[in-house]
Amino acid sequence: MGKVKIKKKETRIDMTAMSDVTVLLLTFFMLTSTFLQKEPVTVITPPSVSEEKVPDSNLLSVLVSPEGKVFLEVLGSKDSTMKSETVRADLLKNMVAEYKKSHPSANLAFTNKEMETFSKLNAFGVPITKMKEWLNLEPDQRDKFLESEQNPGIPINMNEDPNNPNEFQMWVRAAYNSVNPELQESMVKGRGIAIKADQTTPYSVVNVVMDNLQTMKMNKFTLMTALKTEEE
Repeated sequence: MGKVKIKKKETRIDMTAMSDVTVLLLTFFMLTSTFLQKEPVTVITPPSVSEEKVPDSNLLSVLVSPEGKVFLEVLGSKDSTMKSETVRADLLKNMVAEYKKSHPSANLAFTNKEMETFSKLNAFGVPITKMKEWLNLEPDQRDKFLESEQNPGIPINMNEDPNNPNEFQMWVRAAYNSVNPELQESMVKGRGIAIKADQTTPYSVVNVVMDNLQTMKMNKFTLMTALKTEEE
């Protein structure tokens, strides 16, 4: 009796389910990822041995360029109600109120479109009187102006009078009065304010920033550094 031949079946793996999972994962990461925005100036922080991480939410960062110009970055919470865009829009509204306390006759107002543009900016650093004009520039022109010699950054000086704040102190106070209570609490505890200065920036320049914060009774803040290697 002859042997029964078993028909060979083609070996095939159905990849349809795997493709579906891949697409879902890709979509998830695209929707949840946060892309780093370009900073107005390149800052190389000095090295140190500290490994404490700066928080990535509820944070007011003070960026000091090698030339001594001051810029600010504001981050809100990661939840949907107090996200960065909401906090920044509220920040600009508070800044207008702070500025008018010292300059009651100032004609300072922003449209809803300008408020929305500001809320989407990670970093800024122009005098408040130039803010409206700056916000109405094209994105590439805004970046060029921040980097240009014509831009003085946020006005700041040695100020020992808390009743007569400069613009930097007004911005800090506006952030402290934020609609987001978590940002306010973080600033009080010292985790919510970080100073990021270039390693070539003179200490006297950084000292002006620290002096302004201390005048406002904000004595706790973080100095951002890069982790020092064994060779250093």
